[in-house]
Amino acid sequence: MKSLNACSKFLLAAGALAAAAAGGGCIKAPDIVLVDRATALEQQAAGSYASLEAELTSAGMAPRPTPFARGQLEAAGIKPPTLADEAELGDADRVDALLKQRCIGEALDGTLVDTHDVCGVADDLETNIALVDRSNRDRGQIWKFLQTQRPKASPDDVRRVWRETHLKSVVCGGWVERVAGEWEAKKC
Repeated sequence: MKSLNACSKFLLAAGALAAAAAGGGCIKAPDIVLVDRATALEQQAAGSYASLEAELTSAGMAPRPTPFARGQLEAAGIKPPTLADEAELGDADRVDALLKQRCIGEALDGTLVDTHDVCGVADDLETNIALVDRSNRDRGQIWKFLQTQRPKASPDDVRRVWRETHLKSVVCGGWVERVAGEWEAKKC
């Protein structure tokens, strides 16, 4: 009976160990759920700005020059381009240069006219006339648009009001018709 007794002691000890491991002696990690993204409901509530974010990101990374006004550049000592640099000039810059040189002028009716007879610079007459025609066509489109905005105003009134406003932005020294047939350089 001693051997049975030793066996039962062993079984009792093994059972106690198993009970301790199963019940009280086992260590268990708590249930934790980590979420690294918003839920679908949170995304709907917050809105989606993917296109705006992409636009801002590309705008921040796109290299471009800093815009300066002509007056700021001249104040910094940078000279305006000469007519020799005409290939780099836009139509508005060429018009300003030709107005200063009196090769073209701002007429009373709001159009640009060729005044090369008083022009002090030997310039390409055909190029100047093409520029005047392009600019006058552009102005005509503006006048038509303004006429649609004010249908009760006559075309002459639209041109007159446009010219009064436009003359404020004409380059200083630009050739301007003041009275029929009388031309003068704009004073600033």
